[in-house]
Amino acid sequence: MTVSSAIASFAVVAGMLTIMPGLDTALVLRSAITLGRRRAFATALGILSGVLVWGVAAAVGASAVLTASQLLYDALRVAGAVYLAWLGIGMIRRTLKERGRTAAGDAADGAGATAAEATWARAWARGLGTSLLNPKNGVFYMAMLPQFIPSGAPHLLMGVVLAAVHDLEGLVWFSALIFGTQLVRRWLNRASVQRVIDSVTGAVLVGFGIKLALGDN
Repeated sequence: MTVSSAIASFAVVAGMLTIMPGLDTALVLRSAITLGRRRAFATALGILSGVLVWGVAAAVGASAVLTASQLLYDALRVAGAVYLAWLGIGMIRRTLKERGRTAAGDAADGAGATAAEATWARAWARGLGTSLLNPKNGVFYMAMLPQFIPSGAPHLLMGVVLAAVHDLEGLVWFSALIFGTQLVRRWLNRASVQRVIDSVTGAVLVGFGIKLALGDN
């Protein structure tokens, strides 16, 4: 296997994984709808930063250690589950508070609170944390990366290149989602619609957290 054929083959596998509906897509869509294009791209870049970290870790063998140690895997799995549940419950609580403020005629304060919690840096950190605290990302890279590193190729460099390919595909996919969402954002930007979106996304995150905590594949 040559370097070029390895990259092309990996691109096909990573591309299929990228467009598969899941947690990353849900987070980016939620950010695009409720927070706007800049925050959505920040969330996407945080996710892609985590992918790059996992790619480098897999290249140097850290993912192999994670997979070999059930204790480390379980610790990361539980941490990831708690983090996802925390994000989801936070969204649901904000939805309930904003609904109460709207009923009380205090919608402006709710909008201000949403804007304050949705800085660019926090959106990026949310995406990064979600990616890094998902042990299945590490297991994927540990299982797949060695198969696409040609004999004699430097592992670290090849790992970075393959992760960068995955990131590029992710950026294209997330960009399509974000710009597509902007076309209908005027309708989606209604307070009532955003509350529904936050409630659904929060429930999805809690569901992912429970599934991760139970160790379901």
